[in-house]
Amino acid sequence: MSPLLMSVIVFACVFGGTFIGMILRNRLPEHHLSGATKDIVRLGTGLIGTIAALVLGLLIASANSTFETQSTQVQQLTADIILLDRTLAQYGPETASARNLLRRAVTAMADRIWRENGADSRKAEPFEASAAGLSFYDDILKLSPRDETQRSLQARAIDTVQDLGKTRLLLFAEAGVAIPMPFLVVLISWLAIIFASFSLFADNNTTTIVALGIFALSASASIFLILELSQPFTGLMMISSEPLRGALAPLTF
Repeated sequence: MSPLLMSVIVFACVFGGTFIGMILRNRLPEHHLSGATKDIVRLGTGLIGTIAALVLGLLIASANSTFETQSTQVQQLTADIILLDRTLAQYGPETASARNLLRRAVTAMADRIWRENGADSRKAEPFEASAAGLSFYDDILKLSPRDETQRSLQARAIDTVQDLGKTRLLLFAEAGVAIPMPFLVVLISWLAIIFASFSLFADNNTTTIVALGIFALSASASIFLILELSQPFTGLMMISSEPLRGALAPLTF
């Protein structure tokens, strides 16, 4: 389910709590709406509101951390790929075939990363390296250094490829990680209870309804922000794949 659709559902549930409170206000006997009852409800609402605020704050911080971590990993991939291509270029013209394979492997890698981490991804299959990536690694291993400089460059290239593999596996392992639905259901129910308590003791007028509607929209927007940040490779706040895809210029001979 997309973050936008989920946030609309959250708004409907939370704002629906407002109308439940209004209905209860009109149907409950007057002695059920006494000052003592109001104090009890406010105390309970304050407790739930504090818990909900803490949970929302932690979820936003966690989602933002996930977004920044995966964005950093993509930047690290891009930097390592550029460094690897420069290392191979320094090795000599005999790495032209490997550098061409690297360009093909980068395109395949970008396609798989954004597909695996998409909203509709289903991690049913284990991770497997692409054919272009395996061929590229084999070409590096098959290089025959003629002097100490080339041996050093080959070793550096192998180390960079291993770093690329580690970062790539981290992105694969983090794919599809989302907020559990039961967790969201409980959080939404807390918000609905809070809004029901607001309208239970408020006057049923247009100002109250509009104000509570704005508050409900703000609450649903926070859920939207959490879900968007939790899915960095899709949606409105998607990490762009263009820097990775365009990291290497085509080889010219």
